[in-house]
Parts: sequence; C-alpha cells; structure tokens
Amino acid sequence: MSFEMLGLAAPITRALAEERYSAPTPIQAKAIPPALEGRDLVGIAQTGTGKTAAFALPILHHLAARPVKPEPKSVRVLVLTPTRELASQIVDSFQTYGRHLSVSVRIAIGGVPIGKQIRGLSAGADVLVATPGRLMDLHRSRAVRLDRVAFLVLDEADRMLDMGFIRDITTIVALLPKRRQTFFFSATMPPEISRLADGMLNNPAKVAVTPAASTAERVEQRIAHVDRARKPDLLAEILKREPVDRALVFTRTKHGADKVVRGLVKAGIAAEAIHGNKSQGQRERVLAGFKQGKVRTLIATDIAARGIDVDDISHVINFDLPQVAETYVHRIGRTARAGKAGIAISLCSPDELPLLKAIERLIRQEIAVSEGERPSRAAEPRKAPTADARNARPAEGRSRRPARGGQPKGGGQHKGGGQHKGGGQRRHGGRPRYEPALRGDDISTVAFMRSAGPRGPGGTDPA
Repeated sequence: MSFEMLGLAAPITRALAEERYSAPTPIQAKAIPPALEGRDLVGIAQTGTGKTAAFALPILHHLAARPVKPEPKSVRVLVLTPTRELASQIVDSFQTYGRHLSVSVRIAIGGVPIGKQIRGLSAGADVLVATPGRLMDLHRSRAVRLDRVAFLVLDEADRMLDMGFIRDITTIVALLPKRRQTFFFSATMPPEISRLADGMLNNPAKVAVTPAASTAERVEQRIAHVDRARKPDLLAEILKREPVDRALVFTRTKHGADKVVRGLVKAGIAAEAIHGNKSQGQRERVLAGFKQGKVRTLIATDIAARGIDVDDISHVINFDLPQVAETYVHRIGRTARAGKAGIAISLCSPDELPLLKAIERLIRQEIAVSEGERPSRAAEPRKAPTADARNARPAEGRSRRPARGGQPKGGGQHKGGGQHKGGGQRRHGGRPRYEPALRGDDISTVAFMRSAGPRGPGGTDPA
C-alpha cells in the first residue's frame, strides 16, 4: 500500500515523497482510512511506530479540504501531549507534512515565557500542540478559545494519566464542542485509560498493531543482578565494553540522573542529563546534541524521555527499574527503531526483584540474565504487608490484649466524646487532609490529583 492509495490530498503526498516516505506503517495503514471517514479513533501502538503521522496526515487532509481562516484566539485542531519534547516533535511533523498547505501551527508548553505564546495565538491558529498545564494557563488568561476546536488529539494518553494530568484533561474536554472528531492514542490500554476513552469518544474505530504492553521483537533484553551500591561501576563497565552508538539510560528521579552523570564523568565517560529541573534551553541543547551524535550517552527520567525520537539509539539501559511495569515497555521501545535491532539492559538490585517479576509477568517472558545470579526464591526480599493486612482482625484463636477493664481506653470512645478534636471538625474547613499529588520526574506510578489546588509553582507543567 502507498500513501496515494489512502486517498490523501496531493500536497500531503508530495511532502511525504520529499521525505522519502513511500509506504505507511501498520498503525498508519489501519488508522488513516477511518480517520479520513470522520470517525473517532482509538489507536494502540508501541512508541516509534508512526503514531504521529497516523493522526497528523488525516487531520491535514481535512484542513486542506475545508480551508477556513481561524478566528482570533481560536484553534481548529488541539493536540494534547504530556511533555515539551514530544510537543516540539509533533509540531515539526505537522509542519513537515503540511509544508505545501497554508496551515498555521503553534506550540504551548511550560518552561518558557508565556508572553510569546499569547502573541502567537492572538490571530488564531489551525493547529495548537500543547501540554495540559500550559493550555490551562492560557485559557485562564483568556489567550485561547477552545469553542472552535473541530479535532482533538490525545497523544500518549497513558503517560498523561501517569503524570497526574487527568483533572486538567477532564476540564479541557468539557470546554470543547461536543461535535468534534477525537483521536485517542496510547501505547498501553490499562482500565483507567479505557474508561477515559469511553467518556470522550463516540463509537470509535479501534486499531492496534501489537498487543497491549508487548515489547519490540528486535530488542535483545538482558538483566544484570547487582547490589545497588555497585550499579554506577557496572553501568560504566557496560558503556565501555558494549558497541554503543547512542545509549539512553533511565533513572527514576531527577536527582538520580544528575548523580549518574557525575559518576560517569568521573569514570571518563561523557554524558548529559535531561529532566524536569533543566531549563527548556538546556533540554533542547542536550537533545539536539544527542540526535546529532555529539552526546553519546543521555541520562533521562521517564517524563523527559517521552519525546525523544531518535532512530540510532543502540542501547537502552535501565539504571533503575520502573515502578510501573508498562513503563518498561515504553523505555525499551526507544531502541530497535526504523527496522534496526537494539539492546535493553536492566540493572536489578535485590530490592527491585518484585518490580522485575511484575515486568516479566506483563511481557510474558523471563528476561535472560547476563550479569550476576538471580537470587533464589528463599533469598528474595519479602513484600511488606499491605495496609489491609496490617489492619486485619487477628486470626481465629488469637486476640489482642484488651485495655484495662476489657474496654478501649476512654470508655470505648475516642478522645473528645468519640469525635475528632475540635468538636468533630478537621482542620481546613472540615475537609479531610490528603497528601498532595506527586507530579513530575520523581515518580512513574499513577498520581491522583487533589480535588482542588494549583498544579505547582507558577502553574507550569512538571515536564
């Protein structure tokens, strides 16, 4: 199949030919026809399979068929994405595929002054690619109108849920016209994402090129069992002995990424880090160096790495195993792109064995051991008891020692007559206190947002 056979507009196929794209990838071949018909779409595919073109090409076709000048501050196409790097990548794709069309493309991301983005949207835009936090900032400033959006794209939806954007996304969707075409793309489809999609789409076409949470077939996966204290030395050894073209090393935290860089530099290995504490200028400089081959080893957190689209990454190394098994699939998908092979090496300390087990259950295979020995079952760390287990009633035949007189202290009531201190009222106006939601590079588990409150300092995005 060729792009011409899909029925795309001539200016688009011309741009594709100039980029030497002759045939669509599997996700593009399956997603573009129903998208051209005007149907909502759910697309499940691994990272690096061409998802951006799968929604950008049919959207550009629709814009070309119905050229309309955007109204001031309004946008016709809204693309939501979790990170700045991925937003920049999507903007580049729209501009590349639409170079022979009169289509205006704008970007709205955190980490940079908002004034330029406000000015860029003053006359309206055909396409706006945004991170949820910055889009909310622009909407509150009345710099953008969302009542003219005809096409909505949620890219990397599972990652946006992980990062705690669910509340912002729900708010944004409520501001959009009900009559619109929606594209929902995700690498995995856990129950939370499935419920989110069900509430946003109308009888969508569902396309998938691989089973959810599958791993790239051309990736050689290895596990190195090592004590946590020896991880930096082993990482340096691996980078020195492996035939590395470009290596992407994942850490769990921003602080950990900087620490790994310092250790590698001390060992004589040049490396750079990219994470949420870096300025946008620093991130762009480091990422450009990595793409050009000037930076051979890049240390990244999951959030910052989400927008890295480089075909020549030969090695992915998990310095820390991810807390969520699905994240492992995203990580190793950064290698073995464009038909090439790749290597994924994970450094597993004894305390990370439960994480390794979860990964192997998800991918339905046992990863080969290349270093050290896998501990026997008896030597594996025991899981901490859950809260339910800790609070469970004693087993039959056993009882806790009762308070004096067989009654709980205080006559069977809580202090203060069975009420909370202060007449049954909690602090903060009677609302229960919750821990603030964790957002940013320091977590990879799903972060549940508080019911109210700012997103963070300055209201900017964590990525």
